[in-house]
Amino acid sequence: MKQLHNSELVHFGSDNYAGAHPEVLEALRVASGGHVPGYGEDPYTQRLREWARETFGPNALIFPVFNGTGANVVSLAALNPRWGHVIAAPSAHINTDETAAPESSAGLKVKPAPAVDGKLTPEAVTSTLSSRDFIHEAQTTSVSVSNSTELGTVYQVEEFRAIAEVAHTSGLSVHLDGARLACAAAATGAGLEELTRGADVISLGATKNGALGAEAVVVRNPEAVSGIQYLNKSLLQLPSKARFISAQLLALFDGDLWLRNAEHANAQAAKLAKGLMDAGFDVPVKTQANAVIASVEPVVVERVLAQGVIFYAWPFVENGIRLMTAWDTPDSAIDELISTFVAARG
Repeated sequence: MKQLHNSELVHFGSDNYAGAHPEVLEALRVASGGHVPGYGEDPYTQRLREWARETFGPNALIFPVFNGTGANVVSLAALNPRWGHVIAAPSAHINTDETAAPESSAGLKVKPAPAVDGKLTPEAVTSTLSSRDFIHEAQTTSVSVSNSTELGTVYQVEEFRAIAEVAHTSGLSVHLDGARLACAAAATGAGLEELTRGADVISLGATKNGALGAEAVVVRNPEAVSGIQYLNKSLLQLPSKARFISAQLLALFDGDLWLRNAEHANAQAAKLAKGLMDAGFDVPVKTQANAVIASVEPVVVERVLAQGVIFYAWPFVENGIRLMTAWDTPDSAIDELISTFVAARG
């Protein structure tokens, strides 16, 4: 097949723009060829289940799925009744970027709570609880936390645990949207088990961190879910050739590739943020993971975009833009982007 894109170009619109890591592609090659049972009965998915139990505890379950929205919907549908509502930050992906998938597919209401730089607090959770036993109001049944957040901030271990404790004390389940959990782990220095302790169900991200296309639902507390294996099928997330999803997840997580990739993405974001600030640009949200939230004059943004660089406006700060780095973002691309912004300012 003829190559249809310029592989030398690096964009900053999303870490989804990056290609697949060579080790992931090699894992797919190894997993291909011959016949194995489908729908998760293959040896790669079986090894993935062992990894989940080794990492998150002996009762942990894992379901390889196609995409992050699917992982979130399956997780929330298994945790919540259809009359429930889920507390989340206003910027949470389930609230802003999933075309009402939790509502339309799982029948749930998402209710934003006050957040600071994309992060919930225990106080925000308690202040957003529904009026119990009021038939005209959806009842609070769950809290969803994104780590890292859509603003590139990170919950420290104790911050997430405090939210989980308040939620569980209030009779709520806890969902962790970990689309960029690897970047949060790299930023905090915590392992996956420690960082997710207190979550009942985790949407474990891989696509943004070097996979070709693979996510997973991890159940840390099986007692909190109902019928998740059936929901996984009915919500269109059960892969017939599961070995290819599982092989990608194993390539990343059954070793340290996930951490190496995340550390690189975070380091490049820190380099970009420092370079922009040194050049006189405002970066109002502290860069902790692989997202840089900058405040840049609209005319400068237009000039940079006109040169073919891809990034997006970010409405949670005034004149906000979001610049994402990835596992393969090179130093040269960072330097070139900073120079482009400086030149556009004139």
